[in-house]
Amino acid sequence: MSKVAVVKTENRETGVRSSVKTLGINPVKGKGVLIKPNFNTADPVPGSTDNATLMALIDTLWDMGAKRITLGERSYPPTRSVMEDKGVLDLLAEKEVAVINFDDLSKSEWVEFTPEDSHWPKGFRVARPVLDAECLVSTCCLKTHQFGGVFTMSLKLHVGVVPTTRNGFPYMNQLHGSPHQQEMIAEINAPFSPDLIVLDGIDAFVDGGPMTGKRARGNVFLAAADRVALDAVGVAMLKSLGSNRAIMDPPIFRQRQIARAAALGLGAGGPDDIDLVPSDDASRDVCDTLRSILKEG
Repeated sequence: MSKVAVVKTENRETGVRSSVKTLGINPVKGKGVLIKPNFNTADPVPGSTDNATLMALIDTLWDMGAKRITLGERSYPPTRSVMEDKGVLDLLAEKEVAVINFDDLSKSEWVEFTPEDSHWPKGFRVARPVLDAECLVSTCCLKTHQFGGVFTMSLKLHVGVVPTTRNGFPYMNQLHGSPHQQEMIAEINAPFSPDLIVLDGIDAFVDGGPMTGKRARGNVFLAAADRVALDAVGVAMLKSLGSNRAIMDPPIFRQRQIARAAALGLGAGGPDDIDLVPSDDASRDVCDTLRSILKEG
């Protein structure tokens, strides 16, 4: 069973700390940690990771005994400008967190993968710091994706570990021009596995996204070590809020991102593989709703 911790809250620090505590694992202690945030753009949450969520996550990781913490990212606009616009660089320095701007990686630091039966025409590349991380922690938002991804949570987050034409590679053009975009998103995730994922669902996009969209209040945090399980629960949360037809109509495990990731063995294969763990009585009611939606599909 893949555990997904569920916390009903309107407070981001509470959401981070309670979700990680409820999940009940510590893959961080004594290790160098690489955080992959959602800094695709500098748009306000859920367009990007909220600074309060990121700072609470960093504090939590230090408290869990991390040996060192680094943040690594590749954004849609130049990554440095996104971080500057978010005002996060000084905050990271105060927390003694190093930054790896994937824009600055040399071509040799993008590791090539050419898996069989891939929807990528000639394979793809992944940033070496992600592959070499002793402990990989990802933090994502709760939102739809209007440009072919349908939703963007923990699986889609990792598009940011693949280079762009800015880095000298054509992969994003291939991704966004393909009818198999959702399968390609899942396939990016095969070469690595996060040790911990935290989803901030206090604010959500139920239509539009990933930068701007129709907003709703989810007032929930999720934590897991299984990307497929977390995204399935996230889609159930979007269904509970009332989303667009691309979310509402298909059964959750027939969403192509999720189906391909499950077929690749990246996580839960169906609702029966997911164990929803509430942090308290209020969160138990949310779990009951999500469990019902998961079973219905």
